[in-house]
Order: sequence, then structure tokens, then C-alpha cells
Amino acid sequence: MILREEQTRDRDGVGALHREAFGGEHGEVVARLVDDLRHDDPTALSLVAEEPGEVVGHVMLSRCRLDAPRRLIDVVSLSPLGVAPSRQRRGIGSALVRQGLAELDVRGVPLVFLEGDPRYYSRLGFGPAVAQGFRKPSLRIPDVAFQVVKLSAYEPWMTGTFVYSDTFWRHDCVGLRDADAEN
Repeated sequence: MILREEQTRDRDGVGALHREAFGGEHGEVVARLVDDLRHDDPTALSLVAEEPGEVVGHVMLSRCRLDAPRRLIDVVSLSPLGVAPSRQRRGIGSALVRQGLAELDVRGVPLVFLEGDPRYYSRLGFGPAVAQGFRKPSLRIPDVAFQVVKLSAYEPWMTGTFVYSDTFWRHDCVGLRDADAEN
């Protein structure tokens, strides 16, 4: 397996991967989110895992903000992370996350936030963000799912409210949705 930055030639494969990994309508939403994040955030780190001629994993790490008392701070959101269903449970997702965090640390990013399963992401250094003094951008995000990892540029005064980029809000990709909720 090769881990590398996404190339233009990978885009169709990345879209297909997310459609398959997330399934149905949600897979379509995630594929469109990735397309728009590429356009809206040229600084985003988009990594792929490739096995001979095939994209089998992808992670997008894009710019967001932390509304800290001193000032707004550029931070990153890890979303989405997808692995081809036939290749899951082989360490591909973990390898992509570790590579992405290492590259962001070199770039001087202080914090990386995500919404996800704490059983999975805690193995990669993420911890509960609310318990560390950070505020969620939406009440729809369960406290246990709102997670953060502090990189070497982090300083103790960097606390506050995490703010997703507009791209996540446009695609309604913040927090959980209740399919039975009334409109």
C-alpha cells in the first residue's frame, strides 16, 4: 500500500470510494462534500491509500477555525475518512490518519477536530474535546463523538468554540440527523 497526496487523476476513484464506504444518499453527500472542500479550501490535505492502481482509502483534512478568547485560530477538521469496505480492518484508515497528523504537525497546525467513534479515534491520539474545554459547533454532536488531538503547535490558551467551514454547513454535514424528526 502506498500513502500519498491525492492527485487530480484520483478524484473519480475517491468519489466512488466514499459512495461505497458510506452508502446510499449519505455516500453521495460525502462525495459532494469532498469535491467542494477541494474547491473551497486549496490548502486542504487530501491523502489517498493506493493498492496497485486502485484508491482503497481517503482522508480529507481541511481548514476550520477555533473561536478562542484571544483571536480566531486556524485549525483543521478530519472529515471524511473512508476505506473501501473490502479493505476495512487492515489498518488503512489508521495509516491515513497518522500520516495526515504528521504532515499537519510539520505545517504548524495546533489542533485537529473530528466527529467520530471514540473507540476508534482514541487509538490515534484523539480525546474528548468537551472534557478538554472546547465547545461544540452544534448541539446535534454527541459529546463523546466530538474529539480533538493537540499537535506540537498547541498552546494552553487555545480553547474556545470549534467552527466548521461553511462547506460543512452547506452540505448539512455537522452533527447527527434524526430521520424521524419533523421538519
